[in-house]
Amino acid sequence: MTDVARPASADRSTPAAATRAPAARRRTLAEQSTELRIAIMRLSRRLRQERTETELSGSQFSTLGWISTEGPLTIGRLAELERVTAPSMNRTVNCLVDAGYATRAASPDDGRKVIVAATATGEAIVLETRRRRDAWLAKRFAALTPAERETLAEATTILRRLTDQ
Repeated sequence: MTDVARPASADRSTPAAATRAPAARRRTLAEQSTELRIAIMRLSRRLRQERTETELSGSQFSTLGWISTEGPLTIGRLAELERVTAPSMNRTVNCLVDAGYATRAASPDDGRKVIVAATATGEAIVLETRRRRDAWLAKRFAALTPAERETLAEATTILRRLTDQ
């Protein structure tokens, strides 16, 4: 027996009818995962386009964002947050310092550690980029129904849980 697409007005009072995907077969977990990954990547790519006019790479901006949000951090902590090696983070920090977006100083607690802080210029870049990205997304949210916005709010909680695992 094959499923036949039924009109929206069809009786959905039975449990089987309520769980059946409307007008299409149910997607496998792998298909759902692929579709979600693609949608998130496209949204992320589009949001990255909304930024200030700088030569910062994505990882450099992300690192600057951590420093701006959390305050001065060690290279080791930045590496943990970005999930990269300390030498890789050191190269990223060098680029930020060379561009005038961050400073490095010896830790007052342990002279062997380096503390990285954002400069006023670095802070301004982060704030302006976040403002642009939030404005772009808010404009798209405004076009959604209240129910769609609520669904996205619930999805945000779930996505945060996925990233924390």
